Amino acid sequence: MEVILLKKVANLGNIGDKVKVKSGYGRNFLLPTGKATLATAGNVAKFEAQRAQFEAKAIADLSSAEQRAVALKDFRLTISAKAGSEGKLFGSIGTGDIAEALTRAGHPVERAEVRMPLGPIRVTGEQVLTLHLHTDVNVDVNVAVVPED
Repeated sequence: MEVILLKKVANLGNIGDKVKVKSGYGRNFLLPTGKATLATAGNVAKFEAQRAQFEAKAIADLSSAEQRAVALKDFRLTISAKAGSEGKLFGSIGTGDIAEALTRAGHPVERAEVRMPLGPIRVTGEQVLTLHLHTDVNVDVNVAVVPED
């Protein structure tokens, strides 16, 4: 399946690139999310007419993500959770909890933007998490988990 990328896609290409992808990836991810369109003659002409709009939107999205990254650069998030005497949490803190706490702290973040490669947090203490704000913008945030009183 050949598609034209309408947005930059990691490990695939930039705006306007004509790429071949497996049909399932194209049908189930790229086309429904608006990241690509089929590479037909009509769609190629339509894309070339709107190329400036797509590129301007991509630049605006990148600058917005960079501004959010600057605001989050030295931010330290503190979350309180129920924990046992040895520091083990009753339950865990996942991506949704982190996104909700950051939003309450004045930094709106989507759940999908939080990266936790080691899985959910299950103990008290400090950890560094990565926020994937844009294809080209990642920022590290310090998260401190403290036991509730």
